[in-house]
Amino acid sequence: MSKVCFLTGKRYMTGNSVSHANNKTKRKFNVNLRPVTLISDTLGEKIKVLIAASTMRTVNKHGSLDRFLLGSDNSKLSSQAIKLKNKISKKLRPNK
Repeated sequence: MSKVCFLTGKRYMTGNSVSHANNKTKRKFNVNLRPVTLISDTLGEKIKVLIAASTMRTVNKHGSLDRFLLGSDNSKLSSQAIKLKNKISKKLRPNK
């Protein structure tokens, strides 16, 4: 699996390691990814994903995966999360 958050698309950042002598070498700051099983109440499915710990705190703050996705702007979500959001919103719409 790649080192990218499933919901937000967060990936590593780059920077410098700076020694006492002020020598700079490139390094990566990895995202704190955790394997998590999230439950979608609307779809009635369990979804196993890798998400960042910061994203997990945000999902918990919103109360559920469905509320997090429906309350988030598409520009802040990954393409996979947008597909999941569309699936949830389609299920919530009344049939005509």
